[in-house]
Amino acid sequence: MSAVKIVKVLGESQRSWDDAVNNAVEQACETIDGVTGVEVLNMTADVKDGKVFDYKATVQLAFPVKNDH
Repeated sequence: MSAVKIVKVLGESQRSWDDAVNNAVEQACETIDGVTGVEVLNMTADVKDGKVFDYKATVQLAFPVKNDH
């Protein structure tokens, strides 16, 4: 039986929520090996002068637990 670990990450972008999700995944993959899935939990943004200027996406990333045996 295999085990999967889940971590929560917040990504940000000044372009879009899609870009915020991609940033979260790409940056997490720099330090986490073997990411196999992503679930978008929440999308928020900061607004200034009636316009969105900072998109944020909270995601959960799944990756296998390494078994050294």
